Amino acid sequence: MIRGVSEPRSGPPERIRLTGRLLTALIAHAPWLWPLLRRPMRNFFAGVAGSWDQGSPGTPEHLGALAKAVTHVDVEPERIIDVGTGTGVGALFLAREYPRASVRGVDMAEEMVKIARAKVGLDPAGRVAFKVADAGNLPYDEDSFDLVTQVNVPPFFAEIARVLRPGGSVIVVASGGDRTPFYTPHSVLERGFRRRGIEFAAEGTVGSGTYWVGRATP
Repeated sequence: MIRGVSEPRSGPPERIRLTGRLLTALIAHAPWLWPLLRRPMRNFFAGVAGSWDQGSPGTPEHLGALAKAVTHVDVEPERIIDVGTGTGVGALFLAREYPRASVRGVDMAEEMVKIARAKVGLDPAGRVAFKVADAGNLPYDEDSFDLVTQVNVPPFFAEIARVLRPGGSVIVVASGGDRTPFYTPHSVLERGFRRRGIEFAAEGTVGSGTYWVGRATP
């Protein structure tokens, strides 16, 4: 359980953490403001794309919570989407974890997606693909995926619920726990997803990272 667990106080500067927390709260509680927030957020991530992989992405510390979270997915997924995929490390991990699944990674910053695409290599079957897309308006039909994941990204409850198949799972990871700039408290996740037919399934910690797993009503 995540409650009562002491964590290191290292992490991003307080100013960045508080700004990210404010943006996350606005998206979770007032999603109609997203059109006003979209451009500055996209510009920020476009600006840091070139140095993004110089930090922790791809390390066990970054992916540990995601690796633990997938153990709570009861049925092996056939179609997966990683929302806010950045340079693709989460999506590529999922492709290795589920070698028969089709995996899509989406990010609003074209610069991030270019780097992610360069990591795919030869994939004649097109099993793994990356696309520039807005997490608040995903270019996929209803019930398109049976696993939706996001790492260090604000939750778009309605859009995730729309593309998630009945009985499918959603995983929300904060690789730095509550020190992650775009951290959403698990109580907020539980309320937001429950309103859209997604019930709590599991939560936990791995190192300083946290994860929350929900399951859509069959």
